[in-house]
Amino acid sequence: MKLFDVHTHVQFAAFKDDWHEVIKRALDDKVWLINVGTQKNTSAEAIEISKHYSEGIYATVGLHPIHTEKSYHDKQELGGTGGFESRREDFDYEYYKKLAQHPNVVAVGECGLDYYRFGEETKKKQRGAFEKQIQLAEEIGKPLMIHCRNAFDDLVSILESKILNLESPGVVHFFSGTKEDAKKLMDLGFSFSFGGVLTFTHDYDEVVRYTALDRILLETDAPYVAPVPYRGKRNEPSYIVEVAKKIAELKKINLEEVARITFQNAERIFLKKS
Repeated sequence: MKLFDVHTHVQFAAFKDDWHEVIKRALDDKVWLINVGTQKNTSAEAIEISKHYSEGIYATVGLHPIHTEKSYHDKQELGGTGGFESRREDFDYEYYKKLAQHPNVVAVGECGLDYYRFGEETKKKQRGAFEKQIQLAEEIGKPLMIHCRNAFDDLVSILESKILNLESPGVVHFFSGTKEDAKKLMDLGFSFSFGGVLTFTHDYDEVVRYTALDRILLETDAPYVAPVPYRGKRNEPSYIVEVAKKIAELKKINLEEVARITFQNAERIFLKKS
């Protein structure tokens, strides 16, 4: 049984001493993964890690919306893993374009909108950076890896005005919107990834049941938001099976079917395999 963690961050400092071992555990468990970039350094580091492996380890490059402004993000906000201060960065189109052309890069992002705790000036910066990353994805023909928090109306509005000419334009990770938000995004061709939060709250059950399985993918968002039975610990890609189990339970289907279809979804969107 193969699983695909489409959104993780093994290049982050939480794994600086043992990322080789973490990835080995994942591959031994037949888990493939995408290390998602959030700034210049984490995007470049995601590519560097991918170079060590012949298959199964991929990267994205992009500017996370929280990094368009300097801000502090506490432990509680990040799902139990230590807080950090975000460095401010402007989106450097040519820098990210060069990175994005690497063959191991499978998407642009983590990009999008995050209106939690941010004022109007920062929201404007986020929208500008997001629109540039949509343009980059269109230019290089790779999908988007989207982050959205408390901003689904604006997200849908921007995506409706800048449709990507791709059969599968991307994934909204850690999807936290409503069924109505999901429908609008599915109508635009987008899929959704769900993570460990499913294992300790029922807040997302309705949306998971509503969303067709061919639009669902698995993620850990490691090192954040570890699933039960690992809550409070550093998350890692090998824990993705717990998310798959929960989706199987919510969908009332067997685990093997969830694994097979979500893996195929990831291959179709990110690796362009039919």
